[in-house]
Amino acid sequence: MTFLIVGLGNPGAEYARTRHNIGAMGVDELATRAFPVAATLSIHKRSRALVAETRLNDSHVILAKPLCFMNLSGGSVKALADFYKIPPSRTIVLFDDLELDFGVVRLRPGGGDHGHNGLRSITKALGKDYVRAGMGIGRPHGRMDVGSFVLKPFSKKEQAELPFICSDVADEVERYLTTCAL
Repeated sequence: MTFLIVGLGNPGAEYARTRHNIGAMGVDELATRAFPVAATLSIHKRSRALVAETRLNDSHVILAKPLCFMNLSGGSVKALADFYKIPPSRTIVLFDDLELDFGVVRLRPGGGDHGHNGLRSITKALGKDYVRAGMGIGRPHGRMDVGSFVLKPFSKKEQAELPFICSDVADEVERYLTTCAL
């Protein structure tokens, strides 16, 4: 059984360590587990995404990071799903979740987009039946605009926790793959 695992984020160095890119960081962790020496993703031109094919827990997986901005990611994910013939039910999207406290990870099939532009774009392209792996970033304090909050870098304290959060989401994805393979 083949799965598509997508980590959402924005392209470019200026966004690399921001809250909005935590989904892409989760895919990087999965790539590191699959390729312990050097995780190399190559460009899939048709979908405009970085892609690697591998095996995780006896499942064939396509790891992907769209190279487009978050709110346009649906087209990239749809192109990958069509190319590899993967249904939405076997597509797992890792994303930054404002509704979860920082560090909390929740994986669930289906659901809404909760105002997340990346999920909204994917839902428009695939429908609602894909799997969502929310990585909690918490809500902004005070009156900070949500858009500004998600595009800010993590604090030093949060940066120290990122490897653990990425490991937690990778563990959840691997557990899900094992459950689905039964």
